[in-house]
Amino acid sequence: MARVKRGLMRHKRHKKVIERASGYWGRKKNVFSRAHEQVMKSGQYAFRDRRAKKRDFRRLWIARISAACSECGVKYSDLIHGLSVQGIEINRKMLSELAIADMAAFKDLAERASTAKA
Repeated sequence: MARVKRGLMRHKRHKKVIERASGYWGRKKNVFSRAHEQVMKSGQYAFRDRRAKKRDFRRLWIARISAACSECGVKYSDLIHGLSVQGIEINRKMLSELAIADMAAFKDLAERASTAKA
């Protein structure tokens, strides 16, 4: 049986990791073992933060909606409950955009939600 030399595949694998690590600081960009560690850790951060970004945006939208609600004299929870009772399906992102761009439409929704609650 012939001897298998792994130089080519090892070089490909190392090159792939070093390319992904370009831009890192210090030896993490050009020493394979350090680069591999950092690329793996970066992947974990990316996975975690893709989920955290969704949470952060939802918090931002809720803060914007809440501020607009206080302007209209309605509580945030009453608005959300009233909209669901009325059967108006609008997500928080769009409510936030309405609060910023079209306050008249938002006030109309808030009014409908408050009448549904009573």
